[in-house]
Amino acid sequence: MKKYYKYNTDKLEYSKIGKIQIIKDNIIFILGFLLFLISILYLVIPSYSITSKEVVNKYIKEENEIVVINRNDNEFSQEKLIGEIDRLNFRFPHIVLAQSIIETGHFTSTIFMENHNLFGMREPRTRINTAIGTHRGHAYYDSWVESLFDYGFYSSRYLGKLKTEEEYFQYLSRHYAIDKTYVTKLKIIIKKEKLKEKF
Repeated sequence: MKKYYKYNTDKLEYSKIGKIQIIKDNIIFILGFLLFLISILYLVIPSYSITSKEVVNKYIKEENEIVVINRNDNEFSQEKLIGEIDRLNFRFPHIVLAQSIIETGHFTSTIFMENHNLFGMREPRTRINTAIGTHRGHAYYDSWVESLFDYGFYSSRYLGKLKTEEEYFQYLSRHYAIDKTYVTKLKIIIKKEKLKEKF
């Protein structure tokens, strides 16, 4: 049977110690080591909060290029919107464009003009978004570009598994709009304004 001794610096001699004391010493050593590791990790890993702008810059990528919002080029035009929709690679870009036309009344509505809101979106509570608040009962954004990014987040969360146009239209009919003729209006605009040809 092994016997353990500890050097006593006061008496300048070795004294016998029991197993319980060894266990206590080991526990104290392990706890001290763990506290040391935690303090090192705390110093090495920075703590930070992610804002909606950082989320956009971090998570929206296209061919390894991070999308950056150019705040000096936020002036709206339908051509710029088409370019952004195309660049963000929506599955059915013509439907997205048709939605923006309907929701903004051909880009003339108050919600669009004041809130920069292209899709009549409400401020979400449970998903990543780029809204900066609520005004007139709808989300408002720094720019129309951020409204489009927000729709992108919405689309990836709820529409990503839909494979056909018809599934997409059915989802919109059931979950997106109160208007029972919403999908019919989308189809009319897509055909009348030849939106498929724009992509």
